[in-house]
Amino acid sequence: MDRCVTKLPRPAPARWPIVAFVLAFVMVAVGLRALSSSLRDRKTTPADRSPLEQAAPEADPSRLPDPANARVPDAGEVVPTEVLDPAPPGPAPKGMAWIPPGRFAMGSDYEPFGDARPIHPVELDGFWIDRTPVTNAQFAQFAGEARYVTVAERRPDPRDFPGVPPEALVPGAIVFSPPDEPVSLDDPSAWWRYVAGASWRHPEGPGSDLAGQDEHPVVQVSWDDAAAYARWAGKRLPTEAEWEYAARGGLTQQPYAWGVQFQPGGRTMTNTWQGRFPDRNTKQDGYARTSPVGSFPPNGFGLSDMAGNVWQWCADWYRPDSYGVSPRANPTGPPDSLDPAEPTIPKRVQRGGSFLCCDQYCSRYMPGGRGKGAVDTGASHVGFRCVRTPSAAR
Repeated sequence: MDRCVTKLPRPAPARWPIVAFVLAFVMVAVGLRALSSSLRDRKTTPADRSPLEQAAPEADPSRLPDPANARVPDAGEVVPTEVLDPAPPGPAPKGMAWIPPGRFAMGSDYEPFGDARPIHPVELDGFWIDRTPVTNAQFAQFAGEARYVTVAERRPDPRDFPGVPPEALVPGAIVFSPPDEPVSLDDPSAWWRYVAGASWRHPEGPGSDLAGQDEHPVVQVSWDDAAAYARWAGKRLPTEAEWEYAARGGLTQQPYAWGVQFQPGGRTMTNTWQGRFPDRNTKQDGYARTSPVGSFPPNGFGLSDMAGNVWQWCADWYRPDSYGVSPRANPTGPPDSLDPAEPTIPKRVQRGGSFLCCDQYCSRYMPGGRGKGAVDTGASHVGFRCVRTPSAAR
């Protein structure tokens, strides 16, 4: 992981990410002590790192190492990507692409990605995957037909928050709120805040809506919300291995989903942050926040937004040591979660980075980079896409 904020004690053992943000919203003095449970665009200091994370030396605080040079020798077993029979088993489900069975080297030798080692061979059966993240329009259809209410739209149960004033327990979500001037990158509370009334329908808070954003990826969805959508759609969330294999697009251990250079020939390939993070975004790619899905070139498997735009939930529990014991064939992740920084909070894997990622603060738009999030917490840069096994195609 990269570099993290100082962690303060949590007051109770239930639904910590939301508790911390509600308390911060009501009692500013306690600070945003639980930001690390739901924010991935960050760095960690060596003192914060557990031995489990096998993390690398600290990067320069103003800029992460050059991905072309900051490589760990002997990071694991690198096998060439082998794509087997590319023919799909039948007609493609609407909006999905066939990912053929094959073998690839999962993980990363990029120095800051200590939890993405060792690199190890993985063999996967073929599967269908959404060509883009789930959009606002698609999620709206689900919410309407299923009468589904997301976690951010529900009033927190007082029984889950002993000692918190009832008036503080209001529905809401975590919103990126850039400061007006440069700030220390050690304190994410300078650009994140809990906003009462924020949800997927109002991603920036009550004054925002989805006008003109039908084709933008849905955000402010927790893992539970994403899993509920997948069940409704007759799909499932991808395993972490499926997601990375699909993101690599048939390439072998390239830094980016499209190859070696971040901007080949000067071409912008993804929606990330340009300028000085977090206060000045030059919007060189045309977007200050999310972009319509498919706005940038697809990878070798025809998939868009496998880097940047929004983080994407995966099915796997998160553990920084899981790669050392992962099975070779069709891995589904560890049986439980462990984040050494916050061991009481169950977390799932997130992949792909977001519109907030940049070389100053987060480079996890690379296909080997891993993220993590508490299952009941979304944010304004977190979305998802789904997969379907051939036997379930319809």
